[in-house]
Parts: sequence; C-alpha cells; structure tokens
Amino acid sequence: MREAEVMQIIRLEALSDNYIFLLHDQTQNIAAVVDPAEAEPVLKVLTELQAKLVAILNTHHHQDHVGGNKRLIQKFPRVTVYGGIEDRGRIPAQQVFLKEGSQVQFAERIAEVIFVPGHTRAHIAYYFPPQQAGELGDLFCGDTLFAGGCGRLFEGTPTQMVNSLDKLRSLPDDTRVWCAHEYTLNNLQFALTIDADNTDLQKRYHEVKTYRSQGKATIPSLLGVEKLTNPFLRWEQPTLQSAVNSSDPVQTFARIRGMKDKF
Repeated sequence: MREAEVMQIIRLEALSDNYIFLLHDQTQNIAAVVDPAEAEPVLKVLTELQAKLVAILNTHHHQDHVGGNKRLIQKFPRVTVYGGIEDRGRIPAQQVFLKEGSQVQFAERIAEVIFVPGHTRAHIAYYFPPQQAGELGDLFCGDTLFAGGCGRLFEGTPTQMVNSLDKLRSLPDDTRVWCAHEYTLNNLQFALTIDADNTDLQKRYHEVKTYRSQGKATIPSLLGVEKLTNPFLRWEQPTLQSAVNSSDPVQTFARIRGMKDKF
C-alpha cells in the first residue's frame, strides 16, 4: 500500500489456509471486509484501528467465506451485507443482492461486480479499477481464480468456469489478485507437471518456494503473472492442449481441472 491511498488493504489469516481482506478507509476510519471466514481476526484489527465496520462483501456462500458474518453483525448491527443475487437465502443476513454490472462504493473507490459462476452457481468477484494511471487495480475473486490455480467446480460447469476466468483474465495485467486461499505452492507444483518448459512458471515456482519456506504469504499476486504461468488461464496454449490431448479450449480446461482434482 502507498501512503497516498485512502483504501488500505489488510490481509488477515484465518482457519488453516484462508485469507480475509479488511478494507480500511483511512480518511473516515471505517472498514469493509471481504469473505470473513471467521470474526475474531477481523474484530482484533478493527479494535486496533478503532474503526467501524460498515460492509461485508461476500463472494459466495461457502462457510469458510461467510462464517464470521453473524458474529460481526452482532458487534456492528448496522453493517450492510453484500452478495450475489443468486446466493439469496444462502449468505447469512445478506441485504444487497448484486449481479453483473452492479457497483459497490467504498473509500473513494467503486468496485465493479463480475458474475463468475463455476466454483458455485452464484459466485461473484469485486474489481476496483485503478483511479489514475500508474496505480494498480484490485480484484477480490474468492475461490474462482487462485494464484497459480482456480477453484474446484462444485456447482458449475467447465464452460461456465472458462467464461468466468476469461472475464477475469481480460482485466489489466497490473491488477492485484486477492484470492481467498494460500494454495500457490501446490498449484505451481501441479502446473509444472503439464507446462514444464514454461520458463516464467519455473521462475515463479522457485520464488514462491522460497517465500513459503520463510513463512511469507504469496497473496496478492499480479494478474499479468497469472496470465503467463497459471494453466487455468492458458487453455488456448498448444503446449497445454497437447498435454491433455485436446484442441478444444473448454475440454482442455476440463481435463486440466480433472487432473488437478487428483493431484
């Protein structure tokens, strides 16, 4: 974070490998939280900041993304709970039902809502474009796109997931990817099994291995790096199509996802 930025993004660890993201408006001293897996890490930082929680931004209904909602609402009864319109009835205390093209405003920035079904049928992502040239955008993508990977298909189809990931990879390279799990090292280990000659991938794997050996987080990643190294954004590449014996992009993706499920 640069000091000039109004919206500070604070990464919190939760459960075994989850990340929660606290967005802090440093001007008004208010906060929003993305996918609170549990409440206590959020409450701890809010107490330290003496900040008021005004919004919960959920990407989907899974318990490890909404598990803290009820407790946070008890502490901050006037908080507004956001989620996808298709998740109606599945996100605790949801009040705002978002769809493709909806917007959410916080800390002088406006998030664009992107409908990204695949992991679940109702998954959404929040994208904060950069405010001016030279700044980075911020993508909160839950379990759709991971650093080096993507989410399992629990409720969606390969076609849906390819369409969703295609939306995300169309965003600018200088976009920080704030995904909800620390899966990067395992994802890159798998990627090397089907894209071994990718020098960008080799370099990234060694960097991530060093980071993790030092206990450092690998999130956020940059979307430009994902486009070069993440096999789940590279279904059109001949090397990956050859690795799974398919020339069809959706089938290529589906076969790679199937292999990862067993990895």
